[in-house]
Formats: sequence, C-alpha cells, structure tokens
Amino acid sequence: MRVPLRWLVGVFIVALCMIVAVAFLSAGTPSPEMDAPGVFGAPAAITDPVKRGEYLARAADCQACHTQQGGKAYAGGRTFQLPFGTLYSTNITADRINGIGTWSDEEFVRAIREGVGREGHLYPAMPYTSYTALSTADVLAIKAYLFSLPAVSQPNRVNGIGFPFNQRWGLHFWDFVFFRNQSYQVDASKDEQWNRGAYLTNALGHCGECHTPRNIGFAMSTGKYLAGAEIEGWVAPNLSSDTRAGIGAWTRPQLQQYLSTGHAPGRSSASGPMAEVVEASLQYLSPEDVSAMATYLSTVPAQSGAEGAPVNLQRPRAVGATSGLPVQTKVNPGLGEQLFAGDCAGCHLWNGSGRQSRYADLLGTRSVNDPAGRSVIQAILSGTHLTVANHQEVMPSFAARYSDSEVAEIANYLLTLFGNATGTVTAAQVASQRSE
Repeated sequence: MRVPLRWLVGVFIVALCMIVAVAFLSAGTPSPEMDAPGVFGAPAAITDPVKRGEYLARAADCQACHTQQGGKAYAGGRTFQLPFGTLYSTNITADRINGIGTWSDEEFVRAIREGVGREGHLYPAMPYTSYTALSTADVLAIKAYLFSLPAVSQPNRVNGIGFPFNQRWGLHFWDFVFFRNQSYQVDASKDEQWNRGAYLTNALGHCGECHTPRNIGFAMSTGKYLAGAEIEGWVAPNLSSDTRAGIGAWTRPQLQQYLSTGHAPGRSSASGPMAEVVEASLQYLSPEDVSAMATYLSTVPAQSGAEGAPVNLQRPRAVGATSGLPVQTKVNPGLGEQLFAGDCAGCHLWNGSGRQSRYADLLGTRSVNDPAGRSVIQAILSGTHLTVANHQEVMPSFAARYSDSEVAEIANYLLTLFGNATGTVTAAQVASQRSE
C-alpha cells in the first residue's frame, strides 16, 4: 500500500494538535485489563515453561521479522520499507549489549503489549496493536524461550526515517488516537474452540496486521478487518466469510490444510510473506489449534473487496499452440504464450494442474483471478520458496530474465488462461512493483 507522504505528515500534525489539546487528560497509556485465562496460551499438554514459550513464539511468528535473510535467528536486521521510511528489526536475543539480555520482565511485557521499549515508543510495524491482547503469562513464556537461546552479539541497524517520523515521542500521540491497550476479552456467547481461535488469529498470529487495509495514519482500518490489503507487492487476500472476495466458499478441510501446509487444492498456494508465515509459524501449530483458527475465521463478518469476481474453477478445455493442439479460444497466441511454453508449462502444465508438485496448481488460486495480477507479477519477479515438513517447494525468480513488458505479457496470459477475466497488467505496473 502506498500512502502519500503529505497525508502522513498531515495526520501527524492533526494528531499532535489533538493530543496537545487534551494532554492533561492523557498522562499515559491506559492500564491493561485483567489477563486472559491461561487456556488461551500454548496447548495444556506442553507444561515446560521454555517449551511453552517456543510454541508461543512460533505462533506469534517472531522469528520471521527478527531474522534477516541468511542471518542468525532473532538477531534482527530485517529491512521493512514503509511509507514513512526504512525500519530494521531489532536484536531480541539475550545478548546483554545489543539484545534484550538485561531487560526485566516488566520491560519486556511493556514492549510487547504497549509498544514502549527502552528507547521510547516502538513504531507500529511492530504489531503491538495486536500483541496487546496477549496474556502476561504468554508474554513471559516467550521471554523465557528467547533467553534460553544463544545470545547473538549483532548490533542493531539505525533506522532510515526522516523528520518528523524519527521523533519517537510523537508516537505517543499515534497511540492515543489509534491504540487501545486491552487483554483478550472472552466472548461468552462463543465456545472455547472459537475463543481459542480468535486469540490465536488476532493476538498471537496478528493476521489482521497484514490482511487489513491501513488508514491514512497507517493504522488498521476500522470496519475493514481482514478485508485484504497489499504487503511488499503481494496481495494479502480477504480472509472474511464473504463467498466471493473472501474464504466463505472454502471448506473447513481446505482452510485447515492451507494454514498448516501452505496449500489447499483448487484454492491457493502460499507465496511471499504468507509462505514465510506457514514456514516459520503455522506448520508448527497443533491440529487442534489450526482447527480453532479455521473455526474463528469462518465466522469473520463478510467484507466485500476488489477481488470479488467469482473464481474460475474450470480447467482450460484446450492447451497451448506449442503442443500442436488448438489454443483455448479466449487466449490470443502471442509473446505471453511463448514465454509460458518456454519457462512455465513444464511445471504448471497447460491445464494448470501442476507437474510433480501440488503447489504448482494454478487453477482456482486467487493470484490468477486478480485482474491486476499483483501477486502473479511478484511471483515472477521474486520467485517463491516454502519449506514444510522438511519438504522444499521453490519457484525461481525471472526478474533478470524478463523485461517489464515481457512480465506484463506472461502475467496477462496466465490471468486470461486460468483466471476469470482478462488481465490488465501493464509494463509500467511491473516496473513499479520491481522497484519496491
């Protein structure tokens, strides 16, 4: 999502004025309410505190953000390009100089649940707006796990953020407008499985941070929870119960399989940031917890979205011209088809069923049913990789092989062949995504 800088500056100034006007009424962050019961933490069968912390850290996907590519786990350094500048994740190992080795329990809990660390307020790229719902017991279990790991003496990188956003004190005003510090509140009208699913999805898994549109202040948009968004060039799709734009038409087994393996036949294969979530987090959750998440997600109020067109589930009746058979009538032979024949058909096949790997199945996936083809472009440019249960799935990057116009041609061919509408990808769009 691209938000004009002038908008962000404007909202910063407006928020500042609002807070100055009520400064004496807001001396600090609201006090957290009573902790959620421990049942919403790791499974009760895991009794060892460190093991519980390991399970919770994985459920919270801490490693994905706090580990740079090729770096040591939890040592920080991962780059995040945001509308207001460049952020680098911090070292959260037990190193006493560069990490959190000298942090007290109270300091750690405050950072996770209130977004306030030793250097001041944290930027909301750290999902404390979701983690605030965690119980203190769960937060401290995560700390115990992190402190059980080897300390890594890796210095933190200096963020590349300009004025006024480099003034951390200003984030107090952002918190006042957009943040509510509140532990998970049990919905007495729902059963334990639903409540556990809500806790795993909203607090630990913080799914809304990626799958909810951002407002002008870069906070999750109220009223559009899980309606879908764009992150790092990829589409984080609608996860509401809407049957067209969301997952309302998915079966429970499809949803559970997707969450735990990154693939649901005829629905989708995880790629980009979602593949990271499956690889580092979701595949380690118990079947019961995955089922609880599916239970909760199936009840999220329907949200319409731009991807509301029906998904094409019919395989092309005919295949590419290079095979000697007629081309499907709605597809015009051209450069896109030639590129698909040379570099794609070998794995994805002309009918989209995939060869050797189920993850190469394209039919029914959301990416080929988005006329803008954002995730298709990103997959071609960046490639994808996912390791689940010691099995690795890899699609190579074609960024160096294809020009912007060639990526646009092959993307439109894929969207038209396997999707439900003619693709609208342009070379300019590809160039924009390539530069992100």
